[in-house]
Amino acid sequence: MDLICEIESFYKKFNGKKGFIGKTVNGKNLPFFVVEKSCFPKVICQYSIHAREYITSFLALKQIKYFARYGKVGTVYFIPAVNLDGIEICLNGNPLYKANARGVDLNVNFDAKWGTGEQNKMVKGDSDYIGESPFSEPETKALRDFTLCVKPDITVSYHSKGEEIYYEFGQSQLEKRRDYIYAKAVAKETGYLIRSTPNSAGGYKDWCIEKLKIPALTIEVGSDLLAHPIKECSLPEIYKKNKRVINVITETFYDRKIYELGYKTSAKSPKT
Repeated sequence: MDLICEIESFYKKFNGKKGFIGKTVNGKNLPFFVVEKSCFPKVICQYSIHAREYITSFLALKQIKYFARYGKVGTVYFIPAVNLDGIEICLNGNPLYKANARGVDLNVNFDAKWGTGEQNKMVKGDSDYIGESPFSEPETKALRDFTLCVKPDITVSYHSKGEEIYYEFGQSQLEKRRDYIYAKAVAKETGYLIRSTPNSAGGYKDWCIEKLKIPALTIEVGSDLLAHPIKECSLPEIYKKNKRVINVITETFYDRKIYELGYKTSAKSPKT
């Protein structure tokens, strides 16, 4: 079963809250899945915004099951594949393709210093083309509108590869200290390194940080020694390091808020 069919099958079998954030250029529905343990914190996790990084969609389906079984707090919205058209292009003969069906790199199409990234391109192609304007693509519009509707406390973007974590995009020092708490918690769980990307712009993480003023993490899975696209045989190792990441983020966020409010309650007994 290929990935797109697997996501469709997962959607049919999923018994929880679910729906679609919108459609792709070619009219494919973009599904989301919700796992609710408590009303706080609210988290959006999005995967495969870059087509060739579709190993993260396989990871998403596993993380949904894991959080549904072992999650303690939070409401998590999982979007396992933002770029279904691009994934289809990858699976049908262009394995290094990153963009959507119109040749726009979706992760440089957000209104966050749009067009100022070091690797940005002004011509459509397999990667790095910024589009005609911020949110020119139905996929980025859908993710923007869904995010504004959910009003998450934190977002997580899964990419590949490099085993790194990014959390910065011009925040104030106070916000940076706040956001580092979550990056550090994920680094401790996965063994990944926390890195900076000062010359990139226009990504979903960047937009969440700049415009929504919330913490946002990008997590790059898979060793840098692996070739794109990462094959499914690497999924067990990736999952092993990342299966508890969403639990760690929700529990860290919850316990941090409890601490700020002066309570001594832990994530094991959430107040909803």
